[in-house]
Amino acid sequence: MTAVHRAVLEATGPVLQFDQPTGAFVGRFDIPVVVNLFGTTERVAAGLGVSPDELDDLGAFLAALRTPTPPSGLREALSRWPMLKAALSTRPKLVKTATSQHVCHSGTDVDLSRLPIQTHWPQDAGPLITWPVVITRPHGSEPDAAQAYNAGVYRVQVLDRNRLIMRWLPHRGGAAHHRSWAQRNEKMPVAIVLGADPATLLSAALPLPETVSELAFAGALNQNRPRLSPAKSVPLLVPADAEFVLEGWASPSETAPEGPFGDHTGYYNPAEPFPVMHVTAITHREAPLYLSTYTGRPPDEPSIIGEVFNRLALPTIRAQIPEIHDLWLPPAACSYRIAIVAIDKRYPGQARRVMMALWGMLPQFSYTKMIVAVDADIDPRNWDDVAWALATRMDPGRDVMALDRTPMDYLDFASPEPGLAGKIGIDATTKIGSETLREWGIVMRETNADHAFAEDLVNRLMPELRA
Repeated sequence: MTAVHRAVLEATGPVLQFDQPTGAFVGRFDIPVVVNLFGTTERVAAGLGVSPDELDDLGAFLAALRTPTPPSGLREALSRWPMLKAALSTRPKLVKTATSQHVCHSGTDVDLSRLPIQTHWPQDAGPLITWPVVITRPHGSEPDAAQAYNAGVYRVQVLDRNRLIMRWLPHRGGAAHHRSWAQRNEKMPVAIVLGADPATLLSAALPLPETVSELAFAGALNQNRPRLSPAKSVPLLVPADAEFVLEGWASPSETAPEGPFGDHTGYYNPAEPFPVMHVTAITHREAPLYLSTYTGRPPDEPSIIGEVFNRLALPTIRAQIPEIHDLWLPPAACSYRIAIVAIDKRYPGQARRVMMALWGMLPQFSYTKMIVAVDADIDPRNWDDVAWALATRMDPGRDVMALDRTPMDYLDFASPEPGLAGKIGIDATTKIGSETLREWGIVMRETNADHAFAEDLVNRLMPELRA
């Protein structure tokens, strides 16, 4: 299934549904598997409730959420989203009857092997849940205080019929909540939502401000109050309209080696200990669908989502670093390891200042090992443009900035120590003022009139020339 999914995704193909998935040990499942839901940027935008043309406005709204008084450039975007702004302040709607709870398996009836959970790559340690929306709350909060909930997308490994391994990294919200319970030696209630609506799934993956609830934001995107219902076996509220909900408790101390699994880097990551969750109930709707994906060397669905999130993050980044004209995180570079930033350059040393600012601005950029700064006349998404800038505007002895022993994703096998590595900044901008002693070259450009005339002529003549 992974091989078929990957081939279809690389061909920009449709969403797939496998009606009769077959397991190596349990035979045929009666639960269909859906994959490639986010296989194109257009479908990711649709999951956010917008068209591709509206992504920039949504990004401006996200930037405004981070500032009490949004800059004037964001006010227009805010005015275009009055329903979204209002929806964020609404409380979830509590319902007694939830479609996600039409069927309930609890106690000794819990058996994760009934679900068609994929083992994606030949050397994977076992079945892996890849699109879970993991819901947690901090110790001391009330079960009905949904605004305090965290909803995150983490990797979840199946250990056996009723145990899972929760792989949440230390800086993520679920890990912070787990620490608050573990410090008191108490188990933490957890709900894992499978087949959440696309807005909820994408909101759980978005880097939203800490003051914004992922569930509320999803409801705002859907322009409906999020429908929640009390879980069957743990003190949590869960989405009422999901396909499945796995309920249980994360142990304060029990861990198990998670992995190895094929990862977004294109390599298998090593096994590491993470908390164990004991599943106490599995609920689902009648005739449910199981939503799945794979993670691997791009392209994959997470990298396609990353392209959209890149656009959404740009207004937030510009609000902090206004001289940034454009920014691209190439999906082929694991979606965050390399950044190409185009700036409106005005003074010597500005490219270095922007690169340092990016590394220190968002946690995600602390794992970006290379930043290439170019001028605003360079398209960061065009490798030919970037290569030309590197070849004609960068001198290795002057324009390369290297840092040592900085934070790095421990999945980077190139780093000399786990979690610590170097960073490189390359200034491929035009050198001005004290940056150079030489007179800089003049870029050759056609006049606008000549360019327009040539384009029109070629467009009219090309069919005849091809014939």
